[in-house]
Amino acid sequence: MVLRIPKNLLRKGMYIELVECTDLEFSGRRFLLETDSDLHSIIASSAENVLVNPTKSRVDCGIADSRQPEEHVEKSLRDSEKRVRIQHALSQATVSLRDGFDDFKAGRFDIARLAPAARSITNSILLSPHVLVEMTRLKTKDEGTYIHSLAVSGLMTGLGHLSNLGEETTRDLTIAGLLHDIGKVLIPNAILNKGGQLTDAERRIMHSHPERGYQLLKQHPGVPDLVLEICRFHHEALDGSGYPLGLRAAQLTLPIRICTICDVFDALTSVRPYKRAWTTTEALKWMFDRGHLFDRRLVLRLGSLLS
Repeated sequence: MVLRIPKNLLRKGMYIELVECTDLEFSGRRFLLETDSDLHSIIASSAENVLVNPTKSRVDCGIADSRQPEEHVEKSLRDSEKRVRIQHALSQATVSLRDGFDDFKAGRFDIARLAPAARSITNSILLSPHVLVEMTRLKTKDEGTYIHSLAVSGLMTGLGHLSNLGEETTRDLTIAGLLHDIGKVLIPNAILNKGGQLTDAERRIMHSHPERGYQLLKQHPGVPDLVLEICRFHHEALDGSGYPLGLRAAQLTLPIRICTICDVFDALTSVRPYKRAWTTTEALKWMFDRGHLFDRRLVLRLGSLLS
């Protein structure tokens, strides 16, 4: 049997099966807690609880009613390992995407440089969609645009598979998710990071990012037409109330609808300076109740991906 105990109850001599956090320092480690250094590192980590094996410990663990079934322990170990792997993949993908955006601003964009980020996102969504979404909730303001793009890319990849769009189209969806907001590199940071509501003038500038991104991307060879289409039209809505062209349902392809759903879902479930993060259930219900804006079939499909 294994005990789950709060980290503040740890003592030297306990055998650690799992430190329940994403810190790479503890990834895959099972060890006898013998040093003050290890004890202090665990206390300082993001973990709240630790799994301890009493039979391998050299001290009496003595915590009543904390016993965990073996299958629960194994699931905790698997989930923790997934979190570590996905966190590492996101870190690498963020660097790759930041470099790609920097190249874009400098006029030397090469879409092939996004291949490592695309692979990381694809592997992560296949490993665990809900863990990928959980990990992308940890973004900071400085990396918000990059992590948002990674999250949208992962969700689009998952919906591409669920929608049976084929490997080539799904690959393009992954790249499109990474690049859908590329036009934001041309928007002043004062507007992008503004804590309150935008003025009408600021909103017009913000609403220019799909068209500006599209116009710049199409100057670079090798960018698939589907990626250009999604970059330009991901803020359109079924009832024609979106932008930049006010397209209606019949003009919006399935890939565009997929990006719109994933983009709005990530925005709703992320913390913003002016709002709290919605739960997955709240976000999905809000979008489903607005069938005039969003494709309800895809909202339900996204729910099944994250269930």
